[in-house]
Amino acid sequence: MSWYLLNNPEKVISPSLLFYKDRIESNIRSMISIAGSSERLVPHVKTHKCPEIVEKQLSAGISKFKCATIAEAEMVAGAGAPWVLIAYQLVGPNIDRLFALRSKFPNTTFASLIDNEQTAAVLHEASISKGFRSNVFLDVNNGMNRTGHATDESLLSLYRYVSSLEGLAFGGVHIYDGHIRNPEFSERKAAADEAYEKVLPLLDRIETECGYEPMIIVGGSPSFTVHTLRPDVYLSPGTNVLWDWGYGDRFDGQPFEHAALILTRVVSKPAPGIVTIDLGHKAISAENPIENRLRLLNLPEYTLLGQSEEHGVLQVSTDAWEAIQIGDVFYALPYHICPTVALHDFATVIEDGNVMGEWRITARSRRITI
Repeated sequence: MSWYLLNNPEKVISPSLLFYKDRIESNIRSMISIAGSSERLVPHVKTHKCPEIVEKQLSAGISKFKCATIAEAEMVAGAGAPWVLIAYQLVGPNIDRLFALRSKFPNTTFASLIDNEQTAAVLHEASISKGFRSNVFLDVNNGMNRTGHATDESLLSLYRYVSSLEGLAFGGVHIYDGHIRNPEFSERKAAADEAYEKVLPLLDRIETECGYEPMIIVGGSPSFTVHTLRPDVYLSPGTNVLWDWGYGDRFDGQPFEHAALILTRVVSKPAPGIVTIDLGHKAISAENPIENRLRLLNLPEYTLLGQSEEHGVLQVSTDAWEAIQIGDVFYALPYHICPTVALHDFATVIEDGNVMGEWRITARSRRITI
């Protein structure tokens, strides 16, 4: 029997997010094996947003985590994580929410990103007024051009400025190279090495000035297997814990298993050759072109003609159309799992083909309690 088929699909509403527990645990083990130790990992939680997965990672020896939102940070801390980097530069009311997090979870160390002096000054002043010293990482732009400070001499000036502020504590350097997506490993490695080497002289000078080796967190899922070859850096894969069609088909050398699907059902056969499923773009990520949104694992030949909010319209062969019945179950592998998970309140947990319960996608909310 195919790994994804349920023994009791009648227990699952549609469309529903499915988490395959054994495969999630296998992916966590693979992450640790590739990294060489659990201590090197700072996995991103944006993919799953789920405390039960954080707890599994903690049980496997992972103690540091990365997130993008205050809600994700609250979810991770609530699951018992001792160290959390909010890989985002906090502005506006989110600064006060950071202090609220620290008050609610005094046993968790929180850090956030800085890439300019203005933001550093604002966080410093707020920290002093609250009686805190805030841990910060310098965010470095080595080619993605989304956030981060340029790799030039002024990065050293930013380090010196941050180090001069009593309200801030320099924790290390964050370098994300999500723009590097070469499918073949050697090409991906060459691109990641070239981008990383731009930062090396500045890292050496920062290390000389601070007198110790700063913590360097580098890469994401695409470059994970490249940066494992650098013994002195921390690694932050995220998508690997669930994996998806987009990454699974694109990157060689990453032995992860698909661990999350969407269960959908046939709701109509409105015309010959046309089948409609209850999988619209409110239940699966739709930021990619229509041909790159989902792959139905148990329907070999079809064309996804279109999606609306609650419907997915398929074109199938005459023979398939005659065989398909209203209510039939299909299993959809998302092209991009991260925003797909964020569309669901719960994931139905599957073990050995059986429905075992539900896990709440706690941090899909922008605000939990803080």
